[in-house]
Amino acid sequence: MTGRPDEGPGARQPYDSDGAWARQLLDQLRPAGRDPGRVVDWLARTAGATVCLQDADGALLAGQRLPLDPAVVADVAAGRISAAAVQDAERHVRLLGIRHREPGTEAGAVLAVARPAPFDRQLSEILGHTVRVLELLLRERELTASGYRLRRAAADLRLAILQLLMVEDTVSARRVAAGLWPGLLAEDSAHVYVVEGSPADRDRLAEECVDVTEGQALVVRCPAMDAHVIVLSSAPAAGERLRSLVGGRPGTFLGGSLRQSLARTATGYGQAVSALAVARFRPDQAAVYAERTHPERLMDPSALHAWSADVLRPLDALPHHIRAELLATTRLGLEFTAVNAAKVLGVSRNTVRARMDRVAALLGADFSVLTVRAAAHLALNTAATGGPYDLDGTAVAMPGPVRLGDLLGGAELGAWARDLLGRLDGDGRDLRGTLRAWIAADANAERAAGVRGVHAQTVREHTRAAEPVLERQLLATGTDLYEVVLAHLVVGDLPTPVLGRANRKHPDSPVHG
Repeated sequence: MTGRPDEGPGARQPYDSDGAWARQLLDQLRPAGRDPGRVVDWLARTAGATVCLQDADGALLAGQRLPLDPAVVADVAAGRISAAAVQDAERHVRLLGIRHREPGTEAGAVLAVARPAPFDRQLSEILGHTVRVLELLLRERELTASGYRLRRAAADLRLAILQLLMVEDTVSARRVAAGLWPGLLAEDSAHVYVVEGSPADRDRLAEECVDVTEGQALVVRCPAMDAHVIVLSSAPAAGERLRSLVGGRPGTFLGGSLRQSLARTATGYGQAVSALAVARFRPDQAAVYAERTHPERLMDPSALHAWSADVLRPLDALPHHIRAELLATTRLGLEFTAVNAAKVLGVSRNTVRARMDRVAALLGADFSVLTVRAAAHLALNTAATGGPYDLDGTAVAMPGPVRLGDLLGGAELGAWARDLLGRLDGDGRDLRGTLRAWIAADANAERAAGVRGVHAQTVREHTRAAEPVLERQLLATGTDLYEVVLAHLVVGDLPTPVLGRANRKHPDSPVHG
């Protein structure tokens, strides 16, 4: 038999015969070069061939697409045959199966090599070793993908647990956590922390939060803010460990809540976000929510709880889980924007708005009015703090119905409000007048500007200038803003809203019909 010119003893092969190819192939396993595509390219150069790496479904993984017999490819991919050789007038083709998945799972990949010259013994040896290298690399890629899917599933579960806690469903949250993280929610109370970094660095920051808390905390990538990581932990040392994580780290900050019951996780989250705003101006880049004097603490507690219960009574006829869901959603929707509340709860913003509209309709309230929102926020948070009013029949009986104006008329509360708003009087720009007009216009700068006879940007600048004086965030909705609104109501700068008139026409109302 006469050999082809490139098969003779003196013919130059595209690969060498001194074993250098083996070293080159092993180099493909170095950490910096583990890429099936690079191996395929190397094989194409070494063998002087066109090389195709495809999966069992025919998707190209690396190399160049080759016209192949689908039936032969299917047999090799499924493992019915380990290899196949095909020859036509122009080329010689080898197909080799790559078993990179666990036994018993679906078929693997196929390596196809086509060249004009036949395959000699050395080239066949190179192909065999290359297949084993590709098996390792593809298995590593599969394990990496499986690990990512597992981490993603764990992250989704942690978010689901947080969302259950946000709507006060502690029983379901503990049930979900028990199987994967035993003891995570064993305590009845915890601190909530928010760690802020850059969005690009958040995944690494979340992993570091897991490490420093030694797996004893619920660590969640915030669904609403791309730069935030939420950490819930009952461990006393968690706060200090997180402080050590952010300390001296540029662009990283920590805000922490007071210890809250698990049912008040949403309240703790709001406190942590508020503290985070302070942390940005602290040298140690961390802050815990300040236990400052809040207006509700200066009100008669029995009267406050009786008023809150009366305001929310139209919801009492609803099934317990529906009532809890509506109240929790509305609290978050008043504390944050509807969009961010939706992201935190894992529902659509339309769902948040529909639930809030349902609550507003039951209460006969207009949540587009800022003073109404402030009053509703007070009622909802009073109910969340104290639970159902007079559950055991020990509450002090009120001589008559309690109105919001009655709660706002106390001497201590009046002194607090005058002191708070009086801080603005020393500014020659009349920040107090601008702020009053802005609140009366339901935080609409354009409308307030029309009343004040100034530009809307001036209203925004005055409002922003009032924030450090009052030590409260005003341009972001939430507790800080509502406290300032209540202060204006207390001193009589704004009319007291009416809240608590049940809507008799609403189908859910207990007085319907």
